Amino acid sequence: MAEERLQKILAHAGIASRRHAEEYILAGRVKVNGKVVNTLGAKANPAVDHIKVDGRLLQQQRETLIYIALHKPKSVVTTVSDPEGRETVMKFLPKVKQRVYPVGRLDYQSEGLLLLTNDGEFANRVISPRYHVPKTYLVKATGALTEEQEEQFRAGIPLEGKPTAPAEIRLVKRAQNPWYEVTITEGRTHQIRNMFRYFGKLVEKLRRVSIGPIDIKGIRPGEYRLLNVQEIRRFRRILKLPQIV
Repeated sequence: MAEERLQKILAHAGIASRRHAEEYILAGRVKVNGKVVNTLGAKANPAVDHIKVDGRLLQQQRETLIYIALHKPKSVVTTVSDPEGRETVMKFLPKVKQRVYPVGRLDYQSEGLLLLTNDGEFANRVISPRYHVPKTYLVKATGALTEEQEEQFRAGIPLEGKPTAPAEIRLVKRAQNPWYEVTITEGRTHQIRNMFRYFGKLVEKLRRVSIGPIDIKGIRPGEYRLLNVQEIRRFRRILKLPQIV
């Protein structure tokens, strides 16, 4: 096995996402062959090098990879813990023994599909714009967009000085406060809410219904299910990851 960047090795081992693995390295929590490594360009060979995180050998931290689809309710934080003492999505996974973490975020007041895993590289690629993973939402807005505004929405609108990537939008229920189906491939903070706000509309309700090939059908708020072998294989193909099952 060839040498790889240390943060990639940690992510593949399910220690953390690649971004969080970088934080571990910079904090001096990682040792290779007994020496602290705190530079992000460092490489190692997991087949021959002794890699420790917080004093534990990497092999000892390896766990069976697990992929979870959770229906996040409103008024729950999408984090492992919350300094303000608010409920987090972890309260819905009391029987999950592996140390999993959310893949990306879902607003406190939003609900819907949330993936959780201990596969760091999988998580990193799902949230990366590079892999264009589509995420679809049902959105209730305080007023309808014009056809011209819908076209602008699809083409991209300026947010914080940078245009959004091409998106899809479709009116699914005509009303004074209509419902739209929106699909994006980015994950900017409050992106959909800000896109509607750009046109002078507020989002009253927002529910994510799918991420890539995984949808929320059959999962009630607060419930979850494990992804099956076929779903894992299909998703990993989309992300250009090697098959593990």
